[in-house]
Amino acid sequence: MAINLQKGQREKIDAPKFTVGLGWDANNSSTGTAFDLDASVFILGENKKLLSDQHFIFYNNVKTANGSVEYTGDNLTGAGDGDDEQIKVDLSSIEAAAVEICIVVTIHEAEARKQNFGQVRNSYVRVFDQNNADILKYELDEDFSIETAVEFGRIYKRNGEWKFEAVGIGMKGGLEDYLTKYN
Repeated sequence: MAINLQKGQREKIDAPKFTVGLGWDANNSSTGTAFDLDASVFILGENKKLLSDQHFIFYNNVKTANGSVEYTGDNLTGAGDGDDEQIKVDLSSIEAAAVEICIVVTIHEAEARKQNFGQVRNSYVRVFDQNNADILKYELDEDFSIETAVEFGRIYKRNGEWKFEAVGIGMKGGLEDYLTKYN
């Protein structure tokens, strides 16, 4: 049975291989333009910076060189039930220098489309094992009325153990804000 997390709550991840599922629904947009949300992953070292450009995983760089983190594809509409996008993680093969994996969702061309996360509902992040059994889930219930990017959660290593933290913090500068923060 999955553990339902609250913002800021942390939980140990015992499974070395798992998938991070991300889901959301867009409200009917008054902007007349469809929503395209994108997941991104930042694999960080001790200095809270990307290990390399290859450790920024997104729709144009779908996996690390060793395959330890893989983005399974960009859902352009978010339509349908269940996860909209997924990220496969294999902690047993991730680089030893990696101590944090940040999971961010952004709205593609948010400024041009006049869109923000206040127009998105039913957002969640979940972690499930290779048998499709949920390990944990975090449902974002805040109204991000000006934010165009949200860090849903982070997976981090402390004292040799990997844990998940429900973050739920937004930025209004989109993906660029996170690239600046972690580069």
